[in-house]
Amino acid sequence: MLNMVDGVLLLVDAYEGPMPQTKYVLRKALEHHLKPIVVINKIDRPDQRVEEVVDEVLDLFIELNATENQLDFPVVYASAKAGIAKLHMEDESNDLQPLFKVILDSIPAPDVEVDKPLQLLVNTLDYDDYVGRIVVGRIVRGTIHNGEQISLMHDDKITKQKIGRLYTYQGLKRTEVQEVSAGDIIALIGLPTAEIGDTIADAEQPEQLEGIKIDEPTLSMVFAVNDGPFAGQEGDFVTSRHLRERLFKEMETNVSMKLEETDQPDAFKVSGRGELHLSVLIESMRREGYELQVGKPKVIMHRDENGDLLEPFEALTVDVPQEYMGAVMEDLGLRKAELQSMTEMSGYLRMEFIIPARGLIGFRNQLLTDTKGNGIMNHVFANWAPYKGDIPGRTRGSLVAFETGDTTAYGIDKCQERGILYVFSRREDLRGPDCRRKYP
Repeated sequence: MLNMVDGVLLLVDAYEGPMPQTKYVLRKALEHHLKPIVVINKIDRPDQRVEEVVDEVLDLFIELNATENQLDFPVVYASAKAGIAKLHMEDESNDLQPLFKVILDSIPAPDVEVDKPLQLLVNTLDYDDYVGRIVVGRIVRGTIHNGEQISLMHDDKITKQKIGRLYTYQGLKRTEVQEVSAGDIIALIGLPTAEIGDTIADAEQPEQLEGIKIDEPTLSMVFAVNDGPFAGQEGDFVTSRHLRERLFKEMETNVSMKLEETDQPDAFKVSGRGELHLSVLIESMRREGYELQVGKPKVIMHRDENGDLLEPFEALTVDVPQEYMGAVMEDLGLRKAELQSMTEMSGYLRMEFIIPARGLIGFRNQLLTDTKGNGIMNHVFANWAPYKGDIPGRTRGSLVAFETGDTTAYGIDKCQERGILYVFSRREDLRGPDCRRKYP
């Protein structure tokens, strides 16, 4: 998905078709009344199914309540690897000129007003340890100068502030400039209280733009200091002070995340938009040298104006070989999933479900087990809907070693009847000093 000023370029695989993340981003683009262009990529694949994919894209637009103007989208057939694009499959092409022509013909030029009072919408935030918060956005109207006095408009509150430095972008680098006009993307420092969706306007004639709505978190976890039996063996930053500083620093730029302190000084409740959002944070902290432990993920519930309990639902897409379809559908049925569609693709079945977000917790490992590693899943937030009742929890227990040491036959004699054990062997005559031997 490539976003332009007044249009959006939707890139779809000629075999895979639209994915769940495509649906989420396209919904946002249509809500902002952007003009779409659909590009079917990888048309050189031997298993391409271009005609079916175009129909799937049209169904997706209809599902997302696209307007008649948005439904009349142009389609370009392309191969990024070969560097070609064409308007019809039977056309001959040796470059991307047809794609560029469609963009120029379909997407209107931005209508900028340089001579009117300044308007800039804050689109994203960055942070630097030396200069603090960095505000990034595109100038909608007017001209902005380095060191200028501006009005920062947040909801109904207007404050006068002064720009510290003004930057524009040259490729991937920021370059300090003295003046920038409407249409350019800029970065500002010196506005420590600015938030996404705020309007930066003229100091004397402030006019507010329509803000950006940030989706609410759907999942929460407790981040705490590692006090387990193997504590202090991996990370460099292990104390609650380190953990607290890192999480509050993340809050400077991760606007979809919420952080709450608990009644324990070394534990913090972190809320985010799904498993992936929190997983990226955990992995980033681990790579930076932070050692921590996390609690079980919990889904965040809401109540509507009538007092009914609402929970988040996800749009789940699962690709599995046909022989494993029954096991996957049975497991998803227990997790309150509802089948929306099913498509056959070269020996694989693509099934689309609407499932409670709490039903996805722990499902990925189960899917790999059910399909012997052949299952592929993608999911994205769909909506909030009424609570669907209890979902069965774990049906089996876990075997966890609580201390280090040598493993003996006496120690595993009773355990091996209750589960699968993986033991590091030190015997040189097996497969080497670092091999793993499985005891069924």
